[in-house]
Amino acid sequence: MSKWTDIRDNIADALHVDDVTEDVKQHVTSTILSEVVPVAENAVDSFCTATKEQSKTEAGWCKIRDGVVLPLVMQGGIYIIKLVLSKTVAQTATGSTESNA
Repeated sequence: MSKWTDIRDNIADALHVDDVTEDVKQHVTSTILSEVVPVAENAVDSFCTATKEQSKTEAGWCKIRDGVVLPLVMQGGIYIIKLVLSKTVAQTATGSTESNA
């Protein structure tokens, strides 16, 4: 088998969880926030910088798309994902400390 098939199968095995507990969800959420979101933010920032620069030579609707719409959608999407995941981590942490008290 190829390397890709081995990697794909290992990922599928790692993601197969029979019992999804709150701890598992918290761990996945924390991992996304700490490892995935920063990489995505860097990629979005690079993309937005490039499209804004290209918009300077565009005209009409393409100028609006490249200078405003694409950066707004990309950065807004990352912001919303980060906000929602951060709020769920904070709320769950608050809920678990209240239940332990």
